[in-house]
Amino acid sequence: MKKYNWAVIGTGRIAHTFAEALKGCDDAVLYAVGSRSKAKAKSFAEEFGFEKAYGSYRELAEDKNIDVVYIATPMSSHFADVMLCIENGKNVLCEKSVGLNCSQAEQMISATKEKGLFFMEAMWMKCRPTYLKAIEWFNSGRIGAPEYIKADFCNLVEYDPNDRLFSPECGGGALLDLAVYPLTLVSDFLGREPVKITSNAHIGRDGVDLSNSILLDYENAYASVNTGFEIPNRNNAVICGSKGSILFGDWFFCTCEVSLLDHNGKVIEKSIIENRINGYEYEIEEVHRCLNSGLTESSLVPHSSTLAVMTMMDTCRKDWKMLYPNE
Repeated sequence: MKKYNWAVIGTGRIAHTFAEALKGCDDAVLYAVGSRSKAKAKSFAEEFGFEKAYGSYRELAEDKNIDVVYIATPMSSHFADVMLCIENGKNVLCEKSVGLNCSQAEQMISATKEKGLFFMEAMWMKCRPTYLKAIEWFNSGRIGAPEYIKADFCNLVEYDPNDRLFSPECGGGALLDLAVYPLTLVSDFLGREPVKITSNAHIGRDGVDLSNSILLDYENAYASVNTGFEIPNRNNAVICGSKGSILFGDWFFCTCEVSLLDHNGKVIEKSIIENRINGYEYEIEEVHRCLNSGLTESSLVPHSSTLAVMTMMDTCRKDWKMLYPNE
């Protein structure tokens, strides 16, 4: 198998997690890291074994030896960072949410198609074996016709005005950071175009949502989603159908366990697949699979799925009258 030279833009927490998985993938070469601070880039490169450290994103994007770039900057920077990489002929894996709104996502996807490049949202949940097992059960009719989904992602985050989560300039708020997960699950199992979306949000002092509640109506089913920074939760998810249900373990988006239940709630099958590294290896392997096959789009994380979820979140923010200053 061909080895691919990876570059990482951004050196925050998620970049560290991703780099740890990258180290364990045989087909990945830890080639370059870029930061706005050369010192941070050098420190990150030394920690994980990257060959090069760049003190600017442009300098990294112009390196002709890079095959694919992972974008791990704040949401508000994704659009500019992705477009910079595309302009320089780089394949891109961009952290979720890929942009502040659907318009930005559409422009990114259009630009990659014009250049014939690969682009994927780093929705690692959709590449995980447990999630794929749930889709297999669902598509084979094991739970019958879908009727209801309940999915939450809430945790307690102490307010910090310097934290990107609370900063409108960084694209903060629970919607783009947390709700993107349960909304993606709903989109995959119930459909990408709900008949109606009803939502409410608690907007904090800085102008971003601290918590939200979203109800999605479909013709013969509905979904309830709650996300936020104000209370802790089990964060499991259940997909209920006419013949049974699929239950994800706590922290549904990264759980290694998923169960198939009959109509009476009895477990009839369970799948437990432990991570080989930390769970991020699966999306890295999906990128490699696509590049090896000459694909510009992943079948596991298709562009249409990314756009559908961005549209749902645009609808919610429109109802809340919540705009980001750099939209």
